[in-house]
Amino acid sequence: MPQVYVYLAPGFEEVEAITIVDVLRRADVTVRLVSLTEELAVKGAHDIVVQADLPFTRADQVVDAAILPGGGPGTQYMLKSQPLIDALRQFRRADKSVAAICAAPMVLAKAGILAEVHSTCFPGCEPQLTEGGAIVTAYNVVKDGAITTSRGPATAGQFALELARQLVGGDKATEVGRAMLYL
Repeated sequence: MPQVYVYLAPGFEEVEAITIVDVLRRADVTVRLVSLTEELAVKGAHDIVVQADLPFTRADQVVDAAILPGGGPGTQYMLKSQPLIDALRQFRRADKSVAAICAAPMVLAKAGILAEVHSTCFPGCEPQLTEGGAIVTAYNVVKDGAITTSRGPATAGQFALELARQLVGGDKATEVGRAMLYL
């Protein structure tokens, strides 16, 4: 069974985080929520508190993918987290998948892993991706190699289903998508 980390920073976008976790768990992916602080209760951008499974300091890199929900304040927090930036670089050096939605692709750009990679982001964040060498598109979900990006809360379902497809295959992703009325 594939295993992934979904990183939660204070101010994360709740719709994105919960949609990703819900869809992937329905697809039988083991999802662990990782708090970027030592506090396991992480408050999102709209004051919804989500309980993480473990703090970043206890998260190793033995999972199959790293996923970053966006949200303006959460992304700003992630951009300042050098340990997260370093972990993302380690994931890519190990040829593991990374994914980010909304403003969070800016974190991938800062980590230096979007150079020459087709990607997308929340409208207005494109300059930061371009500065990181990304080839920016306006598609809702973009997969380029082991990197997947998406635009924002309204695309979270599509994004999560694409991640499910990558992790457990098209048949299971379609089954989950149909059961949830996405397809």
